Amino acid sequence: MRDAPGTLGKAFLASRLLNAHLRDRPRRRVVETRFGARFAVDTQDLIQRYVYLFGVWEPHMTGWLERRLKPGDTFVDVGANVGIFSVLASQLVGERGRVVAIEASPVFHGRLTQQLRLNGCGNVRALNAAVADTHRTLTFVLASSRNMGANSIVPYDGPAESAFDIAALPLPELLAEDEAATARVIKIDVEGAEGQVVRGLRPLLGRLRPDVEITVEVTPDRMAQLGDSVDELLETMSDAGFHAYRLPNAYAPESYPEALRRGPAVPVRWRHPVTEESDLIFSRVDADRLP
Repeated sequence: MRDAPGTLGKAFLASRLLNAHLRDRPRRRVVETRFGARFAVDTQDLIQRYVYLFGVWEPHMTGWLERRLKPGDTFVDVGANVGIFSVLASQLVGERGRVVAIEASPVFHGRLTQQLRLNGCGNVRALNAAVADTHRTLTFVLASSRNMGANSIVPYDGPAESAFDIAALPLPELLAEDEAATARVIKIDVEGAEGQVVRGLRPLLGRLRPDVEITVEVTPDRMAQLGDSVDELLETMSDAGFHAYRLPNAYAPESYPEALRRGPAVPVRWRHPVTEESDLIFSRVDADRLP
């Protein structure tokens, strides 16, 4: 799957055989990613399964971060999960740079710190914390450990595998002054709570470095369940001088072999309503495509 040349048969194998097999008969291994890091994975979980199969999670986002982050930069990872992007960023920003990895789940935070130790990531500050627009207590619910990334504060009526409460506060209160001042990329992936996180970030937007870029995985339906809207989020970012771009993303396993063959896509300017889950990148660069 990883090393055989070409893509012939790989999509079929990934979608029809290996994805379900590794989910239902999980393997626990230490594997190497495409960017040279080592990860302890449990293939029952979606993200870790894809890292096992393909050596990467979200190849287009991975490629964009590799183009963006340079030695000495700061990367802020809100919703770090098991740390795939935090570890990548740790390598990219180097010893002079820093990473702030924020994960609300105590279980995922523990796995995140495991990956940091495994890769000797001494430039990462890992926080077991939740982010919102005000000081409040949030209840997170995980429906299934088959997709640990779906841990969310969106109301859920079905059978839950786990739940926990945690105090939340705005992102500016979690960042040290020098971390905020040097942030090159802020990534927000919070399963429906994007509106709250961006509202809490609003007072800081005007004080960030001019070339800062903010990537938000927007989930309109889940945002609506929390009383938020993508339009409000877009307006907040536009008022602060940011333009919206969209980066392709797909979670189907059959999409990965072709995405890896073609290489990472370039974010394109987005001027349409956002009606489905999307990776948006906000930049002060005014162009049709982000360079």
